Amino acid sequence: MNSLSPSLVQTKLSELEQSEGVRVLFACESGSRAWGFPSLDSDYDVRFIYVHPRDWYLSIDEGRDVIERPLDSDAVDLSGWDLKKALTLLRKSNPPLLEWLNSPIIYLETFAIRERLRTTMRELYSPIACMYHYLHMAQRNYQEFICHDLVRTKKYFYVLRPVLACCWIEAGYGIVPTEFQTLAERILPQGKVRTEIELLLERKRSGEELDSADPIPALNDYLKVELDRLEKVSVAPPPRLQEKVNLDLFFRETLAQVWD
Repeated sequence: MNSLSPSLVQTKLSELEQSEGVRVLFACESGSRAWGFPSLDSDYDVRFIYVHPRDWYLSIDEGRDVIERPLDSDAVDLSGWDLKKALTLLRKSNPPLLEWLNSPIIYLETFAIRERLRTTMRELYSPIACMYHYLHMAQRNYQEFICHDLVRTKKYFYVLRPVLACCWIEAGYGIVPTEFQTLAERILPQGKVRTEIELLLERKRSGEELDSADPIPALNDYLKVELDRLEKVSVAPPPRLQEKVNLDLFFRETLAQVWD
């Protein structure tokens, strides 16, 4: 099963709306299922954007702008951001948020919020900010998971994906796609590295446990070379300055749509 039943997700989100006094605008799958390489026992990482009633934003006390529900009996992990927080992060080209908006598995969308945010996302996209994020993620994961005598094999994906994302940005292809396969097919030519990755994908999707094992030389060599190279790469800003997007207006209009 690649995704949860949308009706089950909507039921869980409706319960959350009642308990928190919010309205959920958008919900998607994140993590390995959205990236396209889930295991048979992978959890469901449901991510969402919501709004409070207007008076909540007028309080002198700043409220919490994140809602989290821990893993439950259906293997569902729920985590969401208030729209105001999401817009603040969108202004910074926050890659996790961009991945939510580009997720291939959408559970819920109201008020055309996803397409409106995606339009704004393209106007505000910063390749420099995204490159910085993915490069540091790749470096951190490489040191934590790969530089050992034994490697937790499935963790290769947690270094490969940000490395390929950096290569995508370097090539000027625009916003990084969420799906790993799209990245690999566009960035990697046919050869030993691509073959090793496809074998790992096949093993992971079949449900095989990718526990600790000897390093895979072709992947280790590729990652080391690319990380050393990418650290020296300079990413040019967009060729022209984008028009300033009025995120305050976006926020106010959405609140009016939802609560009027």
